[in-house]
Amino acid sequence: MTGAGRPRLSTKKRPGDTAREEILDASAELFTTRGFTNTSTRVIAEAVGLRQASLYHHFATKDDILDALLSGTVDEPLAVAQRIRDSRADPATQMYALAYFDAGQLGASTWNLGALYLLPELRSERFETFRDHRYRLMRLYAAIASDTLVQLGSERRPGTEDLPFRLVETVVNARADVENGRHDPTADAAGIAAAAVRVLGWTGDLEPVHEDAETLLEAVAGIAVDAQPLDRP
Repeated sequence: MTGAGRPRLSTKKRPGDTAREEILDASAELFTTRGFTNTSTRVIAEAVGLRQASLYHHFATKDDILDALLSGTVDEPLAVAQRIRDSRADPATQMYALAYFDAGQLGASTWNLGALYLLPELRSERFETFRDHRYRLMRLYAAIASDTLVQLGSERRPGTEDLPFRLVETVVNARADVENGRHDPTADAAGIAAAAVRVLGWTGDLEPVHEDAETLLEAVAGIAVDAQPLDRP
């Protein structure tokens, strides 16, 4: 059974403990491989093995599915970013930790959902909450970057504070290149975190910063972070 609505049309096809999770997994694959516009709720239901009417017990519209998927890419990093910002770690360690965590989760996710950020549909009022959360994450990046510039005594040029966030989101393009057939090695989360600190003026050994960042992330995120190469599935 699906937990709501009629019985399944077939046996379980997707990973997930609930029908909702299965719907999200199928939608993530379909949206990122065949496109949002070209994917109907009927196709999603078929991919999960549900009746289309049963899908509507979990999501009223296709936009609701997209919103849930996109929110999942920013809500956890936003919460972690705020805890990092509130910590007593020095700014450079905070910057490295945030970039390391965020690049890691973008690279390790099963489907490259960041590729959906440029959909024109996201400009509508329906996705205002997602946009607001993403911009809040951007502002936390910029605030930590600004503090790091002060710590390092670096020259402050227009837009410098935005560079770490932009570096992290290169994970999305790197994954897309791999999915399109590129076989060259790409930077992993630790490499992007290092670049995020270097671009703000760090010139010393980054190994101590890396170790401090792992300790910080274990404290604020409750997990030991393992960097994921961008070319891994």
